[in-house]
Amino acid sequence: MSTSLAWDERYSSGEFQFGEAPNRYLEELRPWLAPGMRALALGDGEGRNGAWLAGQGLVVTSLDWSPVGMAKAAQLAARRGVALRTVVSDAAAWDYPDAGFDLVAWIYLHLPPADREAAARGALRALAPGGLLALECFTPAQGGRRSGGPKMPELLWSRAIVEELFGSLEVLELLEGTVHLDEGPRHQGPAEVVRALLRKPG
Repeated sequence: MSTSLAWDERYSSGEFQFGEAPNRYLEELRPWLAPGMRALALGDGEGRNGAWLAGQGLVVTSLDWSPVGMAKAAQLAARRGVALRTVVSDAAAWDYPDAGFDLVAWIYLHLPPADREAAARGALRALAPGGLLALECFTPAQGGRRSGGPKMPELLWSRAIVEELFGSLEVLELLEGTVHLDEGPRHQGPAEVVRALLRKPG
């Protein structure tokens, strides 16, 4: 896996690359959230999703491999007056705590297949019984669009990949299609995504 240096460089600019507002899909899931829930925001970049979850009263761990991103996440949380635990780690190599979270937010975390599988295994282990996994990622149909996403096809997601990696979870929602992104300078315009809300049997 490549180093986080490229992301460090992106995050070093003053502006937030994906905005300070949460991912819209995650925001739409607010009715599923309750104060005190333990949440893990994977690949959280500059902390927009983790800080928002903390603002909803959740106990949040924000994880990203970019120390620059995590420093901005901590600053964002402090500015909002919310508590946020930041962890600098590769999502594929982190020591996920058994049943440590009631929610895992997997928002635009695109990894090579082997790393994706390792992170998925960790996320499954970290979900407590009854816990939720919320996911939004780009699909191959995103190719050619200018609204963001990785250029390497193997990093993209699909409904089939969700079903393969998270087949042990109950499907509450699993959709592929077009959404309109308005998330900072790097996610703007029509985009092709897969969205999933999954629950660990409990």
